[in-house]
Amino acid sequence: MADSPHEEEVLGKAYDRRLMRRLLRYLKPYKVYALTALVLTILSAPLVLAGPPLTKAAIDLFLAPNPNNPPRGFAMFLKHSADYFGFGATPLAGVTFIAIIFLLANLAAFGVQYTQAVMLQTMGQQIMYDLRKEVFAHLQRLPVQFYDRNPVGRLMTRLTTDVDALNEMFTAGVIAIFGDLAMIFYIVIWMFRVNWRLALVSFAILPLLAALTTWFRLGARSAFREVRVRIARINAFLQEHITGIAVVQLFNREEQELTEFRAINQAHRKANIDTIFYYAVFYPAVEIIGAIGVGLIVWYGGGQVLLGAATIGTVIAFIQLARAFYEPISDISEKYNILQSAMASSERIFRLLDEPVTIQSPEKPVKIGRARGAIEFRNVWFAYKDEDWVLRDVSFSVKPGERVAFVGHTGAGKTTITSLLLRFYDIQRGEILLDGINVRDIDLQELRSNFSIVLQDVFLFSGDIAANIRLGNSEISDERLMAASSEVHAHGFIKRLPSDYRTEVLERGAGLSVGQKQLISFARALAFDPRVLILDEATSSIDTETELLIRDAVERLMKGRTSLVIAHRLSTIQSVDKIMVMHKGEIRESGTHQELLAERGLYWRLYQLQFYTDFKRSLAESVADD
Repeated sequence: MADSPHEEEVLGKAYDRRLMRRLLRYLKPYKVYALTALVLTILSAPLVLAGPPLTKAAIDLFLAPNPNNPPRGFAMFLKHSADYFGFGATPLAGVTFIAIIFLLANLAAFGVQYTQAVMLQTMGQQIMYDLRKEVFAHLQRLPVQFYDRNPVGRLMTRLTTDVDALNEMFTAGVIAIFGDLAMIFYIVIWMFRVNWRLALVSFAILPLLAALTTWFRLGARSAFREVRVRIARINAFLQEHITGIAVVQLFNREEQELTEFRAINQAHRKANIDTIFYYAVFYPAVEIIGAIGVGLIVWYGGGQVLLGAATIGTVIAFIQLARAFYEPISDISEKYNILQSAMASSERIFRLLDEPVTIQSPEKPVKIGRARGAIEFRNVWFAYKDEDWVLRDVSFSVKPGERVAFVGHTGAGKTTITSLLLRFYDIQRGEILLDGINVRDIDLQELRSNFSIVLQDVFLFSGDIAANIRLGNSEISDERLMAASSEVHAHGFIKRLPSDYRTEVLERGAGLSVGQKQLISFARALAFDPRVLILDEATSSIDTETELLIRDAVERLMKGRTSLVIAHRLSTIQSVDKIMVMHKGEIRESGTHQELLAERGLYWRLYQLQFYTDFKRSLAESVADD
């Protein structure tokens, strides 16, 4: 995955055979839609372009017939048809017949194009659905380490903007190009069949049109790429500063941030103005070149008419078809940009889908069912990157139902131990055992179903309170849910909410206090009735009053369960069965609270430091109150 926001916008080739083969896999289930749309697209060309041949026939047959140049081919077919249906008696009747044919052709074109649009859009939506489903499913299987190095915003772009670019390619790109090519082919064949000399004159402006189209394609590509870079910067800036608006206001940074945003916004405006320049030049230039082409047709075709080598209807039909010819030429240039953007998006999507799922269940997992809760680390070495070891030869064991706390300075490896136990990461050396079975030999879902974890930073999803406690587990009844909430003293404040357990939770739990969110997470952990409970700084963000409310609930929650507690506040772990002191990725001390204090080692120093800090804070609060 890319590490720079600029790399997000690098455009690749307009056509990549390898990528296109992979994209066609998503098209295969809907090939009936694609083939039908393709046939309809090709069929619509003669219907849309029915006007010029019909105009020629009406003029040459009924309005200005030329005895020296009698009509042939399609015109004669219309003459016989008019006679057959009784419209050939007078010129007015003949013109009326051709007008009816023209109206029917337009109605048919409407029906064909409507059906084609429905087919293409339906196919595009189905492909987007399949692709987003596959990407999201893959994201859920990727290890946590992948998310450590890939920002969420970039992954959101894969599921939204990049998938939309592929949808545009399928619905308005590839198949639409065939329609444009069909129109060009139809026009060229018709012109050369009717009057090849006049056709050559009509196409004399093609080199000039091709040069203009190439200039527009290259220039617009560069300009749009710059626009996407600038809008990416705006989005990144807004996301960061709106999320941190409290800090901005606290440090009076409003004016400075507004100045910075003004510069970024101005760069975006300038990039958009550059794109306007290319469009402002391209389309009027196409019109001028088209007008030159029409002028050449009038000049040469008029001379042919005066010499009797061409009819007036032929010249008028050529003028109409020449204008129709320039439109698909410019459309193909637009489609080129769509195709190029889609190839770049598909490359980014496939790079994500090709990201290996390094942590997965074994082919033949060992069944463990509901674990007893015995945990053992045997000579475990782990590094997030290369050999920058976070854990060094760590060994310890936890008996079923034992309560063990891990303490140490930030970065000592405390949280890493729980992450390895849940297989969010895999170790480089050693073994981790649950009930004597290597965690790598256990099905991931079965392994993690034996754990509940309460984190310092509680994550609440959109939905109501009950859904956030139940997390989609239909086996958790309302009674069990409320009993768990009561156990951790969450039931009281939940009942005071407007719709109690049906109260909708705002984004990330906005509107709830930190303590209330923490209590909900305790209720969630208890409702799942785990064999192993992990408390990772679970009370560090709770005020003293709330902590006193839940301390006895935590004691009951840990009773009968293997409990791993990670805490900086040593006062919360004095009652556990064992405390392990970690320092620089190693377990330096192990024992009960009193045993470790008696050793006067690392734990004793941590305890003295925290006691002194808490004493100073209490003293400062007392002075402030006085």
